[in-house]
Amino acid sequence: MALIELTNLEKVYRQGEVETRALRGVSFSVEKGEFVAIMGPSGSGKSTLLHILGFLDPPTGGEYLFQGRSAVSYGEDEISHIRNRKLGFVFQAFNLLPRTTVLDNVMLPLLYSDVPEREWKQKATKAVEAVGLSHRIHHEPAQLSGGEKQRVAIARALVTDPEVIFADEPTGNLDSKSGKAIMEILQELNDKQGHTIILITHETYTAEHAGRIIRIKDGLVESDRLVEERRRADTDSLLK
Repeated sequence: MALIELTNLEKVYRQGEVETRALRGVSFSVEKGEFVAIMGPSGSGKSTLLHILGFLDPPTGGEYLFQGRSAVSYGEDEISHIRNRKLGFVFQAFNLLPRTTVLDNVMLPLLYSDVPEREWKQKATKAVEAVGLSHRIHHEPAQLSGGEKQRVAIARALVTDPEVIFADEPTGNLDSKSGKAIMEILQELNDKQGHTIILITHETYTAEHAGRIIRIKDGLVESDRLVEERRRADTDSLLK
């Protein structure tokens, strides 16, 4: 059973009498443990697709199965549980609380989980260690570089040990060196720890860290191929 399965997925936005068809019948599946990059130009529908996959927006038509169950069958409480416990999100803009330490930023998702409070600090510390930021654990975002802020965002996504990590243009606000380091971390999370990762990007170099690239154009799947030679991390593993 696939972790994620889409069949003829559609999304139509309506404003008055104007209709915008963002997705026009998208079909593909994602197995547990895959690293999939979804590529496409601006306006192709890739961000709309991410919002549906992340239970942030319902589809207009077609079917989305998550762990074998139709997404439309989940109630509001179940969706909240899925977003908090089974999905992790990494965004281009980091979305960190400004006057809050790295540790407390990473701990934030645990406040809404069923993880006992006595375990919060330990789990957050482990997630910070996983992205190589132990030496910054008591710093605030203003004291961090862009690459370090994105590492914090990844640690925050990791802290609940989710089924899927969604990374939406995670290198978009970073220089090439920092962006490469972020992609190496995501690749290691997939290779070494088996996390399922779905990456949204418009950059070919970034996408080639994945094992599979799905190209979206005008709301349709243009191509779906395996990456024959993945870009490899050429530094020692950041994850111990």
